[in-house]
Amino acid sequence: MTAVQPSTMPAESNVLELLARSRDLVEPQLREAVARLDDHTRLVASYHLGWCDEEGRPTSGSSGKAIRPGLVLLVAEAVCGSPGPGVPGGVAVELVHNFSLIHDDLMDRDTQRRHRRTVWAIWGDATAVLVGDALACLADEVLAECDAPPARRAGRALAVATRELIRGQVLDVAFERRDDVGLAECLDMAGGKTGALLGASAQLGAILGGADETTSDAFQTYGWELGLAFQLVDDLLGVWGAPERTGKPVFSDLRAHKKTLPVVWSLEYGGAVGRELADWFADPATPTEDSLRQAAVLIERAGGREWALAEADERVRKAGKALDAAGVAPANRDQLDQLAQFVAERQL
Repeated sequence: MTAVQPSTMPAESNVLELLARSRDLVEPQLREAVARLDDHTRLVASYHLGWCDEEGRPTSGSSGKAIRPGLVLLVAEAVCGSPGPGVPGGVAVELVHNFSLIHDDLMDRDTQRRHRRTVWAIWGDATAVLVGDALACLADEVLAECDAPPARRAGRALAVATRELIRGQVLDVAFERRDDVGLAECLDMAGGKTGALLGASAQLGAILGGADETTSDAFQTYGWELGLAFQLVDDLLGVWGAPERTGKPVFSDLRAHKKTLPVVWSLEYGGAVGRELADWFADPATPTEDSLRQAAVLIERAGGREWALAEADERVRKAGKALDAAGVAPANRDQLDQLAQFVAERQL
């Protein structure tokens, strides 16, 4: 197993500072990649990334917390002592992530993301599809141009993760038309939709940092478990999240009748309350605000909210066991543990 080096970053740095530093390292190359696009595609992508308004005027809006590129760089630093080798991987995973967000907004017909109108809501469905595709292709370009010896391994890892992400999205859409979704297949869907790319983020950091296959696999497991914790919390936010924090309307997932993890657990294990919730989902009428509030109460009464919180904590614990296998130095371990806790508690 590859020896893991101590970090040069102070262990007491908080997660937001860690992610901000990663964003500062990744964003110049991310902007260079997006600059290769044609004028219109570049405008739309830059708008989505929070760099400009819909007319192209520069803005200082948020482009997200950059958890995935941050994870790439933190793992690269844990492996080789410097985040630098991980930067192309950070750019690539951020491009794939934003490709998926643009398409996800379109599929869910979400009109708001990060307190701004979504791409399809401004420019239409076709543009959203094409801009998302362009970002996915740019990710491949960035890794293909990386001259580090392990770049080919990194490219394959990202391609596999992207395929898994799409598989997860396919299942997510299919579940909306079914009333018999089980918890095991819902967890499988979440593993593809969210776990795969976070797993690849950690794996790319390890690969580009020079780790052997055993070590990079251990980091992939860490990221994958982190991804499941992330999805569990995301599903909680989709029901109970405050709009000022999530950038989406309250009850957004219930409004779309999405079979999220706390919902499916409640349907499967919630007994009489779960059956009442099933009747709510079977009602074809457009739900009112009172009806949505009632459904949220049913999920909580059935135990879905409590289960999802406990399961997110369990996934964080499993992520920590994967770090044990990777042999992470204490300072780096502290950073990665902080990141995992941040993911599991970001609803607070």
